[in-house]
Amino acid sequence: MSAGEHLNKVLVSLVVPVYSGAPYLPELVKSIGRVRDAWVTNAAPLHLAEVIFVDDDAIDDSARVLDELAATCSWVRVLHLSRNFGQHPATIAGILHTCGDWVVTLDEDLQHPPENIAAMLQVAVSRQLDIVYAHAVGGVHESALRDMGSRLTKGLTGILAGDMGVLKFSSFRVIRGAIARSASSVCGHETYFDIALSWFSRRVGTLPLHIKDRRFIEGKKSGYSLRKLLSHARRLVMSSRVKALRIGGYLGVAAMLFGSAFAAYVAFREFFSPGVFGARGWSSLIVSSMVFGGMTLFLVSAALEYLSILVLRAQGKPTFFVVDRSGDAAIASYFKESGA
Repeated sequence: MSAGEHLNKVLVSLVVPVYSGAPYLPELVKSIGRVRDAWVTNAAPLHLAEVIFVDDDAIDDSARVLDELAATCSWVRVLHLSRNFGQHPATIAGILHTCGDWVVTLDEDLQHPPENIAAMLQVAVSRQLDIVYAHAVGGVHESALRDMGSRLTKGLTGILAGDMGVLKFSSFRVIRGAIARSASSVCGHETYFDIALSWFSRRVGTLPLHIKDRRFIEGKKSGYSLRKLLSHARRLVMSSRVKALRIGGYLGVAAMLFGSAFAAYVAFREFFSPGVFGARGWSSLIVSSMVFGGMTLFLVSAALEYLSILVLRAQGKPTFFVVDRSGDAAIASYFKESGA
């Protein structure tokens, strides 16, 4: 297909961060190539313009494999980072080099089949969503302990962050291109990418998919160590307006109210029954601790929450963002007519 033939097509860019994917990369490129060819054959209004692999200072032979693949496939591009920065920074780097109207992110190890990209795009355009995550159904790791640990970690992180939308997050995403690049451009070193996406749009959906972590199932070795998982959770919480801060404020107000009510009760009892509380001073100490401790907790919570607002502004959380969804109708019509 010549450059002119896909001027009116909706361009799709893929971004794949790579750290230890040498055994999987050739097969992944073949799978992506089949999707690309199918769109051409079926005269789809979509064109898979590029696949950007981001070499995050890979620990295996991935860099050489990627360069060889780029030499044989014109639509494969490779970015080599100067050192290891981590999955999210690598993903952000790749997104900032994309040109697509839609950006798809997926892992290197065939955990995310490219054949599902069309279905995710269909969900996005039919419901005019801006972000669609793959939602894994069944056991991803085929290990009850590992799968349960992953769900518990996400749930706890969602509670701390005050946003249970965290449960939707997945590295297999379809994102409207303008939003993907804008969110990437404001991400700082400690910003969690999916939280940054939520700053630009709340039109988020999921598509249930059977996803298997082949790396873990075949070799009992995960791409994520416990340290990396905890680091992800910490960054996610720190990129959010932490709900725990607000809870602290509510507890402070409750302590002040309880302390004030207890003070009134003590005064009332002492007035009508002097000496009913026995040892003198303890009631006053409890009242003072409750009232002034609650006041301190409330003020500290308010100050920290205000600080979190300033941090989000410093990180680039926008006041508003304009998005164009006018091209969705043509893609939705194609999927409907093709019976996809």
